[in-house]
Amino acid sequence: MGNADTKLNFRKAVVQLTSKTQPIESSDDSFWDQFWSESVTNVQDVFALVPGAEIRALREESPNNLATLVYKAVEKLVKMVDSSCRTQREQQTALNCARLLTRVLPYMLEEPEWHGFFWSSLPAAGENESVPLAQSLINAVCDLLFCPDFTVASTKRSGPERAEELSSLDSCEYIWAGGVGFARTPPRVSTHEAARTELLRLMLTCFSETIYKPTSHAATHHNKWIAYLTSPENRHALPLFTSLLNTVCSYDPVGLGLPYNHLLFADTVEPLVEVALQVLIVTLDHDTSNAVNEDSEETLPDNLFINYLSRIHRDEDFQFILRGVTRLLNNPLAQTYLPNSSKKVNLHQELLVLFWKMCDYNKKFMYYVLKSSDVLEVLVPILYHLNDSRADQSRVGLMHIGVFILLLLSGERNLGVRLNKPYTATVPMDIPVFTGSHADLLVVVFHKIITTGHQRLQPLFDCLLTILVNVSPYLKTLSMVASTKLLHLLEAFSTPWFLFSQAHHHHLVFFLLEMFNNMIQYQFDGNSNLVYTIIRKRAVFHNLANLPHEHAAIARSLAAARAKGHAPVRSALPRSRSAESVAETPMEGSRPAQPAEPGTLNPTLPDTPAISTMTERESAHPPAARIEGDPTDKSDISDKSDTQSDIQIPDKLDTVEEGELKEPRDRLLPQRAGPDGEDRKDDEEDVDGEKRSIAHRDSLTTGAAGERRGEAGGGAGGGAWRASAEWVATWRGKLPLQTIMRLLQVLVPQVEKICIDKGLTDESEILRFLQHGTLVGLLPVPHPILIRKYQANAGTAAWFRTYLWGVIYIRNVDPPIWYDTDVKLFEIQRV
Repeated sequence: MGNADTKLNFRKAVVQLTSKTQPIESSDDSFWDQFWSESVTNVQDVFALVPGAEIRALREESPNNLATLVYKAVEKLVKMVDSSCRTQREQQTALNCARLLTRVLPYMLEEPEWHGFFWSSLPAAGENESVPLAQSLINAVCDLLFCPDFTVASTKRSGPERAEELSSLDSCEYIWAGGVGFARTPPRVSTHEAARTELLRLMLTCFSETIYKPTSHAATHHNKWIAYLTSPENRHALPLFTSLLNTVCSYDPVGLGLPYNHLLFADTVEPLVEVALQVLIVTLDHDTSNAVNEDSEETLPDNLFINYLSRIHRDEDFQFILRGVTRLLNNPLAQTYLPNSSKKVNLHQELLVLFWKMCDYNKKFMYYVLKSSDVLEVLVPILYHLNDSRADQSRVGLMHIGVFILLLLSGERNLGVRLNKPYTATVPMDIPVFTGSHADLLVVVFHKIITTGHQRLQPLFDCLLTILVNVSPYLKTLSMVASTKLLHLLEAFSTPWFLFSQAHHHHLVFFLLEMFNNMIQYQFDGNSNLVYTIIRKRAVFHNLANLPHEHAAIARSLAAARAKGHAPVRSALPRSRSAESVAETPMEGSRPAQPAEPGTLNPTLPDTPAISTMTERESAHPPAARIEGDPTDKSDISDKSDTQSDIQIPDKLDTVEEGELKEPRDRLLPQRAGPDGEDRKDDEEDVDGEKRSIAHRDSLTTGAAGERRGEAGGGAGGGAWRASAEWVATWRGKLPLQTIMRLLQVLVPQVEKICIDKGLTDESEILRFLQHGTLVGLLPVPHPILIRKYQANAGTAAWFRTYLWGVIYIRNVDPPIWYDTDVKLFEIQRV
């Protein structure tokens, strides 16, 4: 009952503050002290008792009262620091000030006129007259984050009367967790962890000025709150950075591994790790080097957090960080015998941003990750989330960051080499069961994204294929499943109507052909499955070599596609023998990708930068001298790769069949009925007992409910672009088909002879022949390996900033810090 009375008193004070039209004197301490007295004991009470509408009304009708409230709260925090926050009552007061400011600040930051208010001085500052309000607040919060017996365990003295002075405290002795730069592991105290969480939440709220800037201004806006926290003026910069990093990387959600222990005991570490991770990625996002503040001509100080991160160099520190990140990334994927028996944390989005920042600012860390098989501990969770999110439009940002990280890593030779490590299915994914390497997993997941993902993933297709091209020269043994998937993609992308429907679609074919060439030229010996699949699907390459390019043929292809695209009944379309018509056995324990739950919030993101702006072309093995007249001269590839741009691709490729090859000698062997992505008999039924209907290869169906991105005839923009014979001629002759055609010319007659002579009924004999065969001296001179490395650009920087703030906005729902405020950096959609 007494608790209800104190909440009532707090509510009365809020009403009094908002209803008085006359400014309340700042000297009336008895009135102001009601807001941070012990009347409320948690942040949820503050959010419930101070409605957003009343804060807005206070801001508009009584701005003086709002200004005084914030001044007094900051002043109180400063006083708590001066008295070293010795008693339980002072600590409660400090937390209540932090809770109130966390509630009020977003409504002030959403109004641009109030931004300057925080950089004015406290009226009663006395000797600190020149210190702006924002700096006083950041200083006080940082001091309190290293306050013995409040947020950290005291190491020297005990008792409030012998507490250390916070102003002279060496906070490096009180780093929160052992790890980088700090060997000791301090004792864990749940009340200290809870207090840190609330103070960090206030700090994150201060930094959120960024989300109230429009996207166009966010790129040039330099957040002065973050600039000050990470500047040399903040004496706690180093211990705070170290504390945040070590807190995140030392967290083990499972702990001792007792089943269901997370249901019996509240975990105060997880909220702390979550907000620490968010503060860390936000501070690392603002690189102030050589940046001039938009509001004045002053040059902002260096961001010490980025400086410290870039200077980490010891292998044991890298191992600690990488082990911590991979532990948390793999935590939700772990399988247990008892359902829900171990704690699962969902920090993967913030962790991927942190991993990106680490690789971006510390190249030694990226090379450390790539030099061992530990990189696969990052790769597998990324592929899991890519596969799991492909049908959910609310997770399109997660898809992008996963692909961006893989693009960055694929620019290094070591990733391709590591991918040859055998993969054992330890993670439940709804992909076909296969026996092979991590490279097979990469191909199968990428194929699934392209064929069954939603339409907003189309701009990522060229990124996905660029990753495959980058790693292809190093892939030793692709499985039959992965080989069939790659040929299926080539067949889908090389249909005439698809190539002619958009100006950039032919780049997808170039990427795939370049990948096949790399594997044939550099890894022929081990890739008998791929060579066999190329031989079986050789008509695809013949059709590409003889692609119609006259005006009439182009018009016919587009007209036929338009007619078939309007086919009302898909079930009447002819069946396929392609990889997509096979009843694939999914991995045990998997579940299909699900669309977003109703009411899911989804922040908008900027457009994906074009692949040409994200990559630079670099040869991993530059040739000593280019051979004149070499049919595989890379000038062909450079011509096409220099002009890559955003690719718009129809919504779904899941109904494309690989097509029955028309040559009479196509079927070298009988149909196969295996569950690994290959052919099966026409009369076989799907798992659910229904026949699967697949569209004919000339009618690549686009989207559900008949939605299509632009008609096939004119491309996007209502006929603004149309395929012409001249346009086709500019790239048709540059298709890098010479190597594959030479391979087919040599091997097809030999394979046919084996089939006829031995009357084979399965392909094992042919695969054995291909495994022991060689094409040395028969293929064109090997082309130089071309690696497209990621290069930083303004587009991805803007994309990352919007993405990480969108994640933080949605993750902070208890309390809902920014809910119902006028966010401008992105829009919130209900999916």
